[in-house]
Amino acid sequence: MLSERTAVVRLGLLLLGTWLALFSVTRLVLLVQFFSVASITMRDVLQVLALGLAYDVSFLLYAALPLLLLLWLPERLWRRRAMFTALQGVLLLSVFVMLFVAAAEWLFWDEFGVRFNFIAVDYLVYSDEVLNNILESYPVYPLLAALGLLAVTITAALNLWLRRAWQAPLATLPQRALLSVGLITAVFAVVLGVGQDFPRPAQGNAYLRELGSNGLYQFFAAFRNNELDYPSFYATLPQGQVASLLQAEWQESNARLVDDGVLPVRRQISNQPLAKPRNVLLVTIESLSAKYLGSMGDTRGLTPNLDQLRTQSVFFNQFYATGTRTDRGLEAITLSVPPTPGRSIVKRLGRESGFASLGQQLTAQGYDSVFVYGGRGYFDNMNTFFAGNGYRVVDQSSVPDADMSFTNAWGMADEDLYRQAMQIADQDYATGKPFFLQLMTTSNHRPYTYPEGRIDIPSGEGREGAVKYTDYAIGAFLKTARTKPWFNDTLFVFVADHTAGSAGIEDLPVANYHIPLFIYAPGWLAPREVDRLTSQIDLAPTLLGLLGMSYTSTFFGVDALRADAPPGRALIGNYQHLGLFDGRDLAILSPQRLTRRHDDALGFSHEHATDSSDPLLRRDIAYYQGASYAYRQHLLSWQAGATWQQAHARR
Repeated sequence: MLSERTAVVRLGLLLLGTWLALFSVTRLVLLVQFFSVASITMRDVLQVLALGLAYDVSFLLYAALPLLLLLWLPERLWRRRAMFTALQGVLLLSVFVMLFVAAAEWLFWDEFGVRFNFIAVDYLVYSDEVLNNILESYPVYPLLAALGLLAVTITAALNLWLRRAWQAPLATLPQRALLSVGLITAVFAVVLGVGQDFPRPAQGNAYLRELGSNGLYQFFAAFRNNELDYPSFYATLPQGQVASLLQAEWQESNARLVDDGVLPVRRQISNQPLAKPRNVLLVTIESLSAKYLGSMGDTRGLTPNLDQLRTQSVFFNQFYATGTRTDRGLEAITLSVPPTPGRSIVKRLGRESGFASLGQQLTAQGYDSVFVYGGRGYFDNMNTFFAGNGYRVVDQSSVPDADMSFTNAWGMADEDLYRQAMQIADQDYATGKPFFLQLMTTSNHRPYTYPEGRIDIPSGEGREGAVKYTDYAIGAFLKTARTKPWFNDTLFVFVADHTAGSAGIEDLPVANYHIPLFIYAPGWLAPREVDRLTSQIDLAPTLLGLLGMSYTSTFFGVDALRADAPPGRALIGNYQHLGLFDGRDLAILSPQRLTRRHDDALGFSHEHATDSSDPLLRRDIAYYQGASYAYRQHLLSWQAGATWQQAHARR
């Protein structure tokens, strides 16, 4: 019969009980901090605590496995004084680690509004940038010292219980065998029965679901499951219906399907050619939510240059990001595909190259296509992705230190990035080669630091200063660009990669995906407001339309400036929820084949279940099932892919 008086059992209860207490305190702190925002009732609180306990215990069963090694130690080793000292060290280290994790969870939640997920996994992979960002954003060393002092205090308070555990009788051989078999069996039960989404509901209040989770459990689950196979997890339609629905989405008069029954997304686009090639300078701006623009209602005066640019540009006032991270924005702009579940294509190592990208299309037309990044392009796998899809790459590592006036954890200041772009444009102009420069900025990102003296908000004061500096740098860039001989033949595009925050009660809060898009070409494009609902996946075909390019398209987007463009829609998602917004209502696909919709998504947003008889949901399925299938079957490649029917027949 098992007894709690055995030494290792007592030690396990002490260690795991301490961890459980810290898990519970973390959850309660988050619950209190965000109680009003999360709109949680007392009944919900009980559900959060019960769900949290299930996840906490599941993680602790995994954490208890190393104790099996101690369980089988002979008594002569267990009773040594050095063993007690080692156990004190283990207790101290475990308490410090848990306090560190609790602090990290709070900071992560404050930034993203969720427990650890894919983002936390990526932050671990790209530790250099992330560590420097943290060091520049928070008082790390005082915080670590405080956590260390607290860990020592807690360990000292638990020392008496630790000594009693060490002095307790050791388990007998049958007890050790029974404990080992019992723990291993329990862990197998967790492996089989407790997944990343168990028993978290895949719908309803997102805050409620996240508060009930265990951060470490979700971290390791995300590390394990960084891609989701669409047919295995999501609602599907017959392939023929998907093909028909996609054809209906792209009924443009200048498009025809490439013969031999190719997947409907591959079609020949014919545009009226321009008299001469035009350059393109596309700036993807870090985290620029539409809500920051003064012309969109902000009263803090953060964007005077962009507000003026709006009156001089073709401005899209209902433009939406596809995702919540930079790699998703780059994926949508470059490949014109919806955000398929799991990791973005940019980061699917070994399968991120060879697509009919925007850069590849323009390179084939004689352009110098260059990806210019303010940071180090190995972050988020950007260098490999762009180099493998028709671009040459210029990043921070390519730029001499003398050419950078300011750097922080994420890279060079925006003004330095723009200077690099100017140099490339000047070089191409001198050789008579049209250029396509796709820039990615970094300044509007924590730690929100930038060169002093540029604006009236000191560097490092927060997001407001970073937004205002971003606007300043754009204004200075355009002022210099107007003096260049290539200015009048260049299309300037300014678009955000994603918004500054996407957390909310709903899984896909539509308003939090709203970003600006400016297309600026004075003397060529007359300024106007575009009210049509538009997605980031529409940018590439719209630009190629403005350039008068005829090409074979694998884009899921459409030319949003054509008079005969189909009705607008926005594709939005995160790593597992996939949405289609039609301007009023939102359909959402979730794992476990759950389907639902939000009526009046920008207003009251009433959520209810739906099924494939719903036309909006059918459009949603068609986009995501079609994109996932096309990616898996290599039908988005630069070379002609297999036909839809032939590829399906080989499955």
